[in-house]
Amino acid sequence: MAIRIVRLGSERAPGEGLRIGTVRRPPRGVPKSEFASQNWYDVWYPNLAPSVETMKEAQAAIASGKPSEWAAFGRKFRSEMAQPEASRSLDLLAALSHQSAFSIGCYCEDEARCHRSFLRALLEERGAEIVE
Repeated sequence: MAIRIVRLGSERAPGEGLRIGTVRRPPRGVPKSEFASQNWYDVWYPNLAPSVETMKEAQAAIASGKPSEWAAFGRKFRSEMAQPEASRSLDLLAALSHQSAFSIGCYCEDEARCHRSFLRALLEERGAEIVE
């Protein structure tokens, strides 16, 4: 049992379990009834997505290619995840990772330039079991 960190819309791994979309917005042009069947997500959980303002900073950092801007995004996102509601959600997911198989994800192609890289680190810091 463990958490997988995935790109939403990708093929599901055997035994992946419930897929949780940690994104601010649902996929465009996809009927809600098809989110799961098209491998987007089973449950939408925007509580672990960057705020709209922070998401725009991430997009600007990616476009600029400046490591300092990406680091600034990371600090801001980590600050958002330190808020009580998000922090408790991360604690819960870390604890569940020892008893259940599930995945969390985002749409971004490159995990290294996606908030899910920070979610991975935050979950690891909480002792989550994560599938590599």
